Amino acid sequence: MSDFKDKVVVITGAGGGLGKAHALEFARRGAKVVVNDLGGSGDGTGSGDMADSVVAEIEADGGIAIANKASVSDREGAKSIIDDAVAAFGTVDILINNAGILRDKSFKKIALDDWDIVMDVHLNGTAYVTHAAWPIMYEKNYGRIVMTSSTSGIYGNFGQANYGAAKMGMLGFVNVLAIEGRSKNIRVNALAPAAETRLIGTIPGVEVDPDNPDPSRHPKLVTPAVLLMCSEDAPTGRVIQAGNGRFSTAAIFNNEDIELGADVTYEDLLERKDELLDMSGATEGWSWMRKRMAESQS
Repeated sequence: MSDFKDKVVVITGAGGGLGKAHALEFARRGAKVVVNDLGGSGDGTGSGDMADSVVAEIEADGGIAIANKASVSDREGAKSIIDDAVAAFGTVDILINNAGILRDKSFKKIALDDWDIVMDVHLNGTAYVTHAAWPIMYEKNYGRIVMTSSTSGIYGNFGQANYGAAKMGMLGFVNVLAIEGRSKNIRVNALAPAAETRLIGTIPGVEVDPDNPDPSRHPKLVTPAVLLMCSEDAPTGRVIQAGNGRFSTAAIFNNEDIELGADVTYEDLLERKDELLDMSGATEGWSWMRKRMAESQS
């Protein structure tokens, strides 16, 4: 409870599914929550009062929350989410970038408008809201930020080129902000969740009831990972996968360099192709990068 008592938590896309589960749990633990949600359908169309409903549920349980219905993909709208948090509660301590939509089609069939809107919501929207919150956290020497990524980006998934590209872009964003925020006690991590939500219901052939998800795939089973990444002793620069009561960490690995020199040719590399692609002795990327940096400085 003490980690989140009176913390100001902004959660985008919190009108249902994962975001709602996060909002309810933070509020139960004493946080002051900004519930952002445009209230549209899973493909990003329309608007509604989903944020108000979540706020009402929090307040009925004795918690503190306000609603914001702006679109994260609009720069001014994204800024208004943070402005509302500051106006109501004075600051922002924790930001959960959760807003998202799906426009699934194979890359051969996808319309570029569907590419653009998914990028705008997931990648640009995440950047816009984070950009508004970052100076506040930087000045106060405290912040916790979670980006909601996906295994569709980390590993790939048929029909989700737009979604997967946006979600993998978030990991690059996390890597940079974790470095830039380290000296200011701003810890930045990524979540790769699995749960039954209204977004899943937009996938052709998939039927879910977002109001009554399968208990083994309930969004609330993801929330403990989010709390961990927002705690006082949170990690930074990590990717945590969560769903169905299971949790794991994903990371980038590198194998050792093959030294071929300044006269290297394609044929030289071809001869050592198997060695190049062998990952059996690979180490986590941070260790590999630190080694490379040390070598370049020696």
